[in-house]
Amino acid sequence: MENKTATTAKIYPDKPITLIVPFGVGGGMDLVARLLEKSAPVNLGQPLIIINKPGGAGTIGWNELASASPDGYTLGMTGVEVILQPLYGTTKYNYPTALDPLVHIADLSMVMVVKAEGPLQNIIDLISYAKQHPGEIKFGHGGMGTIGHVTGETFAKAANIQIEQVPYQSAAEAMASLLGGHIQVAFLNPASVKEQLKNGMVKVLAVASEQRLDEPDFINVPTFKEQNLDVVCTNWYGIAAPKDLPDEAKIKLTQGLKAMINDPEFVKNMKNLGLKVTYLGPKESQEKWLTERQKLSKTVQETGIAEKIKAQKK
Repeated sequence: MENKTATTAKIYPDKPITLIVPFGVGGGMDLVARLLEKSAPVNLGQPLIIINKPGGAGTIGWNELASASPDGYTLGMTGVEVILQPLYGTTKYNYPTALDPLVHIADLSMVMVVKAEGPLQNIIDLISYAKQHPGEIKFGHGGMGTIGHVTGETFAKAANIQIEQVPYQSAAEAMASLLGGHIQVAFLNPASVKEQLKNGMVKVLAVASEQRLDEPDFINVPTFKEQNLDVVCTNWYGIAAPKDLPDEAKIKLTQGLKAMINDPEFVKNMKNLGLKVTYLGPKESQEKWLTERQKLSKTVQETGIAEKIKAQKK
């Protein structure tokens, strides 16, 4: 009898695992999820089923993740917005307490892009045009309250100019709008810009990091700081699960995901997207969420972005 019980007890995972991507297809987060999908069967023992749930600047997907059964069969990609969105006071869940980070995958700095043939060829041109034509320049980003939105507002404040924000459901949509001439500037992550930069369709005017990016396609792009503007905004990608995962599932997932992220092929493919792998486990990821929350809380209050976003969401 004991043997029968042992053989019929289910061993996790015994079916595919859903990975929610809370932004649209073709954005940076989606591209990373699809790279992970390739090695999941080997490292997790089951395939990853990627489901895009764009909208609400990540909140639609994360609400679904937070309310999912904590059985290890529903995971979600995370970004800095998981910390940002609750700071605006309008989310259904407080994600830092409703979700458990499993891994931190990569850090990335936001970049400011314009059309390659456009009249705005550098930051000086852009600022002087904006000062002469307040509110005429429109900037696109991946959604209300996202890090792209925060970067744009931080730049406007640092440069003392008035530019209008236009939210999209994903970085890919914002890029399409920029190329179509509907907006003049976009604040996106390097992965979403890489292809168009290589094709000579766009020009990157600045990177919102402390140092220049060491990736060949971006190495010549100056930081905002080099151009006397205090704009430092970084995003990151990770994976989280609903709170209270069973220990067995959590151990298997963290081990499998660690192997996937540190795999040389994955690291190489990430580099090709302009992203650098910076693996952290569950404990370190949780600590990062806490320090980021303190820092971002200060940023959104000091720049007035929190109030602005509350007003814009009404």
